[in-house]
Amino acid sequence: MRIFFNWSTNLLNYLRSLAIISLLCLILGWSLPAQAATRISPKLEQQVIQIIREHPEVLIESVQAYQQQQQQQIRQSQQAFLQDLQINPQSVIGNSPVTGSPNSKIVLVEFSDFECPYCAEANKTLKKFMEKHQDKVTLVYKHFPLTPIHAQALPAAKAAWAAFQQGKFWEYSDALFSNQKQLDEALYLDIATNLKLDLDKFKSDRSYADNAIVKDMQLAQKLGLTGTPFFVMNGVTFSGAVQLSDMEKVLARATQ
Repeated sequence: MRIFFNWSTNLLNYLRSLAIISLLCLILGWSLPAQAATRISPKLEQQVIQIIREHPEVLIESVQAYQQQQQQQIRQSQQAFLQDLQINPQSVIGNSPVTGSPNSKIVLVEFSDFECPYCAEANKTLKKFMEKHQDKVTLVYKHFPLTPIHAQALPAAKAAWAAFQQGKFWEYSDALFSNQKQLDEALYLDIATNLKLDLDKFKSDRSYADNAIVKDMQLAQKLGLTGTPFFVMNGVTFSGAVQLSDMEKVLARATQ
């Protein structure tokens, strides 16, 4: 079964820039002694620019080769992920929060960010969907905090992970999404108090959350994801603030 992941224009532009910078570094590396100062002479800089102007095809070929290599690696990662999801779903689930049917053949993997407004909207739909299909679907949560644009995404993820250690992940995550505009330290402690968590343990556990969250983020990046929320249900992907009817259609396809 095929799986499709979106490539954004920003990512492609970034890859192009990276290839150009790499080529410049390579050219300069050939020209400078190993122990030379980091300052580049104006003359050498002009020589490099002239080479690029005279041979732009070198840059184009480098960018194309780099893009093809990256896309091939992502396709391989996607295929391996789908295969694991179908043959050995526990290898994908790992130690992530799970709700719904514990042994269902229908596994819904969610990549989400607690500060993302689209994730908050999707969470409302997801709750309705799981209330209706909790006996046939296994929902798995994967952290994908978009830290460059969401300052509270990572602290919120750490708080949710700490709540998970006391068996309250889903209740805690619902509270985060419901109070998304007030994400801060006071809110994290208030939610923990309202859920009657052991506050000392909660505070301590947050300092150990990084490894699990980074592992989820690395998986998302390896699969080529660039935004949230993102879902995979038995090889079918969908993203954004999805409608309940859309999820029902995906489930119907997965159960055929």
